[in-house]
Amino acid sequence: MNVLISGASVAGITLAHWLRRHGYSVTVVERAPAVRPGGYKVDIRGAALKVIECMGLLDAVRAARTDVRSGSVVDASGKRVASMDGDTFGGRRHDDAELLRGDLTGLLYEATRDGVTYLFDDSMAKLSERADGVDVVFASGRTGTYDLIVGADGLHSNTRELAFGPAQQYVRDLGYYVSISTVPNHLGLDREELTYVGPGRTALTYSTAGETTAKAMFLFSSEPLSYDRHDRAAQQRLLTDAYAGEGWEVPRLIEGAQAAPDLYFDSLSQVHMERWSTGRTVLVGDAAYCASPASGQGTSLALVGAYVLAGELASTAGDHAAGFAAYEREMRPFVKANQDLGPANIKRMVMRTKGQVRISMTMLALLNRMPGKDRIMAKAIEPIHKAANAIALKEY
Repeated sequence: MNVLISGASVAGITLAHWLRRHGYSVTVVERAPAVRPGGYKVDIRGAALKVIECMGLLDAVRAARTDVRSGSVVDASGKRVASMDGDTFGGRRHDDAELLRGDLTGLLYEATRDGVTYLFDDSMAKLSERADGVDVVFASGRTGTYDLIVGADGLHSNTRELAFGPAQQYVRDLGYYVSISTVPNHLGLDREELTYVGPGRTALTYSTAGETTAKAMFLFSSEPLSYDRHDRAAQQRLLTDAYAGEGWEVPRLIEGAQAAPDLYFDSLSQVHMERWSTGRTVLVGDAAYCASPASGQGTSLALVGAYVLAGELASTAGDHAAGFAAYEREMRPFVKANQDLGPANIKRMVMRTKGQVRISMTMLALLNRMPGKDRIMAKAIEPIHKAANAIALKEY
């Protein structure tokens, strides 16, 4: 069968790998001119590590780890209120791997580029389904006919819009915004992460192995904002306004973000759909079940979802309707467990009031002086690891 995947994302490229191994002919169309480099750091946990291992990429993923060695929460003066090792601070344990998103997609792309057709700098403009396939018109003017269409194109999925309808039917705003960018490492961080918490807004910065620059991440609560998500200047203004008057190193981090070539700005949102397929079109990853960055499980959901979708399609020997249905049955409980993490986590990451910030800082300072603080933190991060393993992967 001939499959078109929209999006050279973690989900899209992983799906291309597994479909190719199951004997499918695969084309990936990507709006960007190349696989996107850089990006924020992502975690691979639980069942997703098994997928990476089965792809033969586990050693490469481990070699690309960020190697962040410590994390601290700081106050307005820069004093470290609480510190712990990098894995505990990032909610990792055992063999969990953390690496930059661009490094992961680069590894996936190199593993698939020789057996998969990639169409960069293009996107789908129109889908027309018929009994034996789907006719596609691309933005570039090229056309093609495919047996199946897969949307792996993220929260703002073009495929979902074309096949299922407007985003507002499926995207749920959690009441927060996130911005991430590369910034100068003016604090001289060496594989360290610092987090500052103010009322309604959190800022953090970190450096990773092999990088001379740093990353800055901003999380803030807000009513829905009206802006063009392709308008960089509007995003810069919104970010600056959100952090006006904030202390610590926030002004310098904002200044660095304004000049960054890779500024990312978006709402923290989830995607909830009654069905992930219609006819010969199916969605995977954030396009179908975005859990939001606050869950810490978006990358793992993408890896596992791609593995399961490819496996179920192969198991049904070309009966795409049966394959899509089996994919949903396998994934729904796993998706729910991980989506449930997002709203709970963000409330701990962004405090609403000065009183909440003060209490949180006091509790962290006390924890920092307690013996066995790492064991206490391990208990606190147990829910994310339970969710990361909330699926038993089949061997397709």
